[in-house]
Amino acid sequence: MKQKVKITVIVENNATGNGLIPEHGLCFWLETGDSRIVFDTGQGMALPVNAGSLDIPIKQADAVVLSHGHYDHTGGLKTVMQLSTKPRVYLHPAAFGPKFACNEHKQSRFIGTPDDCKKAANELAADIIHTTRPTQIAGPIFATGEIPRTTEFEDAGGPFFLDQKCEQKDLFPDDQALFFESSRGTVVLLGCAHAGVINTLLYVRQLTKGKPIHAVIGGMHLLSASDERLDSTIEHLGRISPGLIGPAHCTGDKATEKIRKTFTREYFPCPAGTTIEFD
Repeated sequence: MKQKVKITVIVENNATGNGLIPEHGLCFWLETGDSRIVFDTGQGMALPVNAGSLDIPIKQADAVVLSHGHYDHTGGLKTVMQLSTKPRVYLHPAAFGPKFACNEHKQSRFIGTPDDCKKAANELAADIIHTTRPTQIAGPIFATGEIPRTTEFEDAGGPFFLDQKCEQKDLFPDDQALFFESSRGTVVLLGCAHAGVINTLLYVRQLTKGKPIHAVIGGMHLLSASDERLDSTIEHLGRISPGLIGPAHCTGDKATEKIRKTFTREYFPCPAGTTIEFD
């Protein structure tokens, strides 16, 4: 018998419900058995407000998983570490490295994990586990670790670099997703899918020996995708045929609308306050 997994969106670009505030970022709360998991932490401002409004007991978190090292996914890490009691922290070794965004004039800004969040993790975590390979987090829930790049049309999807001079491209080895088995198939939670949403789903299907994907939820980083990439993504999503598709955060309005129109029955929005349960 598979364990039930309940997912609540704490932080997202949009919010629905009394007392909830939107924030450019993403944070999921997962409950399964006796385990409580925080997947990404948003920028840090919305997390304590929304967790309070949703009656989410952050202090009970026993694991924190980071999808990658950008501030809009790691900025609330200090808050989580201070509110909870020595959770385990799972991340790729590259997640805490330098990360910059550059504009067309080669002007850069730092977009990595804030120093105080790194310090809080290093000082307050029960353990820091590096997830270069598939790693069990708790019960049925696994992190993918590094995601192989197998499609020809997907890339990191933006002007992201490892240095302030914008010379060393960030290829996002730290990008990872969560996945677990449900009675209807595999559920995949995305942070930003910098590795490519299709690359991610194909890799999860490989890890689960070809089991069907039932749901894909989270950021798909199609905000700056070309029409060709978007069309190819839609085509491959159709082949993979998830029963539920919940684009969020960095998916972008254009891509979200195309997904909604193409997958009318499967599509669902997931702003902060959304709760969904799988058995």
